[in-house]
Amino acid sequence: MGLPEQILLIGYMRILSKWFVDKYENKIMNIHPSLLPAFAGGMDMDVHQGILDWGVKVTGCTLHFVDEDADTGPIIVQKFIPVEEEDTAASLKEKVQKLEGDAIIEGIKLFQQGKLKVEGRRVHIK
Repeated sequence: MGLPEQILLIGYMRILSKWFVDKYENKIMNIHPSLLPAFAGGMDMDVHQGILDWGVKVTGCTLHFVDEDADTGPIIVQKFIPVEEEDTAASLKEKVQKLEGDAIIEGIKLFQQGKLKVEGRRVHIK
């Protein structure tokens, strides 16, 4: 059995070892429930509550390549929605999770089609 072409993390909430990240450089994707770099390192409902507490007007999700730190890898795709006055952390989570599905599908397709080129911190879509 060969090495995986790509790895996707959803709700993993752990830091991968430098060895593992280096071995699969720019092949491990993670989805995060905010528009990174805002609220990096936060998890689940804490992120959505933080968005409300800060009065953020737009939120969304970020699909990024994994590096050795929490939510700091090169950004592949971001999807966004407005934060409505009546939103709660639970309603934001539900809305953002729908966006996450779209971002994941888009990112995987781009990866499989060889359309992602990483240069430093930037991901270019060819």
